[in-house]
Amino acid sequence: MVARIVDCEVKMEKKDEFVMVLKNEILPLLKEQTGFRALLPFFPDKMEDGKLIIISLWRTKADAERYGREFHPKVLEILKSFLITPVRANYYRLETTLCEHVVEVLSA
Repeated sequence: MVARIVDCEVKMEKKDEFVMVLKNEILPLLKEQTGFRALLPFFPDKMEDGKLIIISLWRTKADAERYGREFHPKVLEILKSFLITPVRANYYRLETTLCEHVVEVLSA
């Protein structure tokens, strides 16, 4: 399993609207992608700086990279009015032997 970890800054006055767009527009797009498993958005307790991290989990790195090439530009277009900084994405292999329960749930 692979994690695609994205970080960016969001306009704080638009946080609630951003979350609704993630839920109603972005998540349905992701669910249609081959290999997509889960979306995990992380917001800081104090949102003064607006920085957030979003982790998407994918079956393979090829699945995550295909999404990055083919669909991420569309997602950026949807989210651009919320963003302060450019989005940075990195890929990491998830060590599944350390989180067996998570893998079981995502594989079901």
